[in-house]
Amino acid sequence: MTTSEAQARPAETAGPVVRTVSGAVRGRHEDGLAVFRGIPFAAPPVGEARFQAPRPPRPWDGTREAYAFGPPPPQDLGVQGRPGAAAGPTGDDWLTVNVWTPEADPSARRPVMVWIYGGSYKMGHAGQPAYDAQRIARDRHVVMVSFNYRVGVEGFTRLDGAPANRGLLDQVAALEWVRANIEGFGGDPDLVTVFGESAGAGSIASLLAMPGARGLFRRAVAQSVPGTFFSDELARDLARALAAEAGGKPTAADLATVDPRRLTAAGQALSAKMAPRTDRWGQAAPTVTPFSPVVDGDVLPTTPWQALAAGSAREVDLLVGHNRDETRLFLALADRLGRITDEQVTAALRLLAPGGEAGERAYRSAFPDASPSALYERVQTDWLFAMPTLRLAEAQIAGGGSAHVYELTWPAPGGGGALGACHTLDVTLLFGGYRADLGRLLFAGVDIPAEAKQLSSRFRRAWTSFARTGDPGWPAYDTEARLVQILDAEPTVTAYPEERSRRLWEGYDFRPLPLLG
Repeated sequence: MTTSEAQARPAETAGPVVRTVSGAVRGRHEDGLAVFRGIPFAAPPVGEARFQAPRPPRPWDGTREAYAFGPPPPQDLGVQGRPGAAAGPTGDDWLTVNVWTPEADPSARRPVMVWIYGGSYKMGHAGQPAYDAQRIARDRHVVMVSFNYRVGVEGFTRLDGAPANRGLLDQVAALEWVRANIEGFGGDPDLVTVFGESAGAGSIASLLAMPGARGLFRRAVAQSVPGTFFSDELARDLARALAAEAGGKPTAADLATVDPRRLTAAGQALSAKMAPRTDRWGQAAPTVTPFSPVVDGDVLPTTPWQALAAGSAREVDLLVGHNRDETRLFLALADRLGRITDEQVTAALRLLAPGGEAGERAYRSAFPDASPSALYERVQTDWLFAMPTLRLAEAQIAGGGSAHVYELTWPAPGGGGALGACHTLDVTLLFGGYRADLGRLLFAGVDIPAEAKQLSSRFRRAWTSFARTGDPGWPAYDTEARLVQILDAEPTVTAYPEERSRRLWEGYDFRPLPLLG
């Protein structure tokens, strides 16, 4: 059953009622679960609240029907091949939470898993069909939570007169809602695990470093952590360029008068102009994404790698990993698979590899038989996802904590397997949404293989085991044996397989991306 079907069908029985701190909500019984959608965890961030930190929701009298997802926040539409990314109801009540629970019994105290979606910090919402949490909640007997947070201009543009990282502040507010209310839905507020992918994993890395998020979760799963964190100077310069696209100034007061749809268009216009501006925006330019967490010294005092190495999250159990062929998805969506020239490889290596020209030589020496496309994919994957993810685990260990690491190597079968183990494949497998959003591309033209279903079950079993006990079913990572779980048709535990890349990046400091010009 898809998410849209779940919303459309009538309740199987009279829906359960749970009292939250803001008022009572009624959910639905769906396929053995009690499901609640669209519960406000903060007031609509519009009017005088626009571009400000989230504020408490307005209380309500009576019982509120929690049957439908809340409206998505303003965002890019259909970016990076995510069909239907912003499909959903309209309105300004963007900040809502959803709960799937086996039973809304306060005495159950089940593990709680809170999903934080990705989308390049500029799109995504909890109501996407790919994030239908019913399989995880029903099969593994946990309480599943998802929520919306502000993305794009509303959530991440660095504006005068507004706090930085408003999207992250929304996430903190949602986790505070979980702590205050989840017991009524059958969850244990002392056994909360946050998990997310891509920008969701970058958000989780940020939460691990944020003083304001401390104590709100016990465990964290970060899938494909992006290494792009902006310095304050870079974020402000991008904000000036974006405001110019909208015909305004980079201030909360000025842009609050502009319709969110116009600001979304301004963000898209700026994205289209970013790639050539490596002279000014450096490594941020080719991402064509003017939004990322900002190391502002307040909301986010330092990068996650620096914070974890200093012990900021030593009490949090950490599970991290990445996919072998992350970047192949983006090349496929841009129709560039197998079409990379040696000149393009040279430019990418000199921009992204540690050491510039020396880094280029080191990569070519480490991968002497790689084709231009393979070498391009390798450095892009290493820089953006693989090495930031691995180094987050190493920082956690250096700070006195523990970490488990995995790599997904099973290839998506769609398109004759050309996509490999690409970005977002882990999300499709974890939620089992083979025909939802990007799953339609990853499994295009094929029946769902038995291997995929078995791997999906393994994902859910490992993630929920980790949420319960802190053990996903394989040894913790250390800097001697470097054991990781390889997730494939025949899963194995072995030394980290991307050793050549790891050595190339050994000692590299993932600092906030600077403003160059």
